[in-house]
Amino acid sequence: MRWVDAIIQGTLLGGLYAQYAIGMSLMFGVMRIVNIAHGDLVVLLALIGISLAALWGLGPGFLMLLLVPIGALVGWALQRFILNRLVGDDPLPSLIATFGVSIALQNAMLAIWSADTRSLDAGALASKSFQIGEMYIGLLPILVLVTAVILTAGLSMVLKGTKFGRALRAAAADRDAATLSGIDTKSVYAKATAVAVGILGIAAVFQATRTTIAPADGGGQLIYAFEAVIIGGMGSIWGAFLGAMVLGIAQVIGSRIDPGWGVLAGHLVFLVVLAWRPQGIMSRNKGGIAT
Repeated sequence: MRWVDAIIQGTLLGGLYAQYAIGMSLMFGVMRIVNIAHGDLVVLLALIGISLAALWGLGPGFLMLLLVPIGALVGWALQRFILNRLVGDDPLPSLIATFGVSIALQNAMLAIWSADTRSLDAGALASKSFQIGEMYIGLLPILVLVTAVILTAGLSMVLKGTKFGRALRAAAADRDAATLSGIDTKSVYAKATAVAVGILGIAAVFQATRTTIAPADGGGQLIYAFEAVIIGGMGSIWGAFLGAMVLGIAQVIGSRIDPGWGVLAGHLVFLVVLAWRPQGIMSRNKGGIAT
C-alpha cells in the first residue's frame, strides 16, 4: 500500500505541475519560445492574489476570477510589445528577452513584497481528506488534479474546434504560409500567450494554498514545467499533462525511498527520457501542435 499511496500522491502532485506545463507547451508548440519568466509569472500572480486576499478578504475561488484575466493581460502585453519583435527561426533573442523579464520580475517582487515567504489560507479545504483503506487523500490535491484535467481538455478542444485554434495550428505549422493566407500571426501569438499566462492565474492560487511562496521561487516552477513538457513531448498539450504526471510520481517515489531524493528522482527521470526518447513520450510530427 505504501507504493500505491506514493503513485496516488505523485499523480495528485502532477496535477499542479500540469497547470504550469500546458501553458508552456502551448508557447513551445506555436512560437518555439522557452519562456524563462514562466515560473516568475506564477509567483507574481500568487503574490498578487495573496495581497488581494489580505486586502479584501477574498477566497481562492474569487481570486482565480481576478487572477486569470490579470494573467491574460500580462501575457498579451509580454507577447505584443516584447516577444513579437523577436519571434523567428533563431530562439536566442526571445530566450535572452524572457531571461531579462525574469530578472526584472524577481527584483520588482523583492522590492514590493520583500523576501519573506507567504501563503494563501484555503480555510477548511486545506485540511479536508477522506480515507481509502490505510490511505488518506486530501480534497485540495484532488481539486487541483481535476482542474488540471479540465484545463487540458478545454485547451485541446479550443485548438481543435475553434477559429482561433485553427489559426493557432496554422501558425504553428508554417508561420509564413499562415500570414500569406490572411492570418494575423502576431495577434494569434499574443492571444496564445494570453491563454498560457491566464492559466497560470489558476495555478498560482493552488500553488499558494498548497505551499509557501517567495519572490525567488520562480526558477523551481520553471524547471518543473520545462521537464514536464520535454518528458511528454514538446508541443503536445496532453503530452505536457502526461509528463507532469510522470514527474510528480517520480518525485514522490524518490522521496519515499529517501527524503532527500524527491526532486532528484524527478530530474533523473527527465534525463532518462531525454536520452531514451528526446522527442518526448507523446511526440508530435514536425510542424504544427499536437493536442
